[in-house]
Amino acid sequence: MTGALRVVHRNALVYRRAWRGSLFGSFLQPTLFLLAMGVGLGTLVDRGGTALPGGVPFLHFLAPGLLAAACMQTAAFESSFPVMGKMTWQRNYEAITATPIRVSDLVVGELAWIAVRLSMVAVAFTLVLVLFGIPRSPLVVLAPPAAVLTGLAFSAPIVAYTATLRAADSFNILFRFGITPLFLFSGVFFPVTRLPESLQWVAWFTPLFHGVELVRALTLDAVTSPVWVLHVAYLSGLTAGGTLVAVWTFSRALRA
Repeated sequence: MTGALRVVHRNALVYRRAWRGSLFGSFLQPTLFLLAMGVGLGTLVDRGGTALPGGVPFLHFLAPGLLAAACMQTAAFESSFPVMGKMTWQRNYEAITATPIRVSDLVVGELAWIAVRLSMVAVAFTLVLVLFGIPRSPLVVLAPPAAVLTGLAFSAPIVAYTATLRAADSFNILFRFGITPLFLFSGVFFPVTRLPESLQWVAWFTPLFHGVELVRALTLDAVTSPVWVLHVAYLSGLTAGGTLVAVWTFSRALRA
């Protein structure tokens, strides 16, 4: 783990010069999104008498889903262009692996750093939720770790995929046909039970759905069944599997 921590330290030193630019995405953006969608649109939804699970207002339903989705989006970005830059454009990884740091240290270190970035986003977003008076349970303290796990379930496979690329064009497909549809149809804005039955099954196999359900249950005091174990197991398995594949793809890319 010493090698992985050195990679985290290296990334932290770089981030120290750019942290101010991340304030908007970490704190102001979720606040504005909650005001626009949760308060603005939510007022119209609640006025229309729309029934949501647990009978909660739309703002309370939306906010935990946005927390999980924010970590997904942050993870997707941090695992794509910055990783490609260090792999192909700047060749930082070649320099790092020329030292005693192994490829496995490099991959684990990059994912650990992404987890740090996700923690910043998740904690800031959770504080916004508290300011809005949304949490209904002390279990909300577990919502940031659950959101971070959701992000890592995306990050590990995307990092593995990024190592196979030599140009950034493929990221357009990833974001347009992967991240954006998941953001819209994984239960963030409305229950997946409103989807056609065939699409409900598709949602069950997407990481964001499990992350949204887990974060929402922890925030709204709805952890009433052992199904949360399934959510954690699914996200953890995807993270572990993606990490193993990433070690393999990084090894191939750095030997080429």
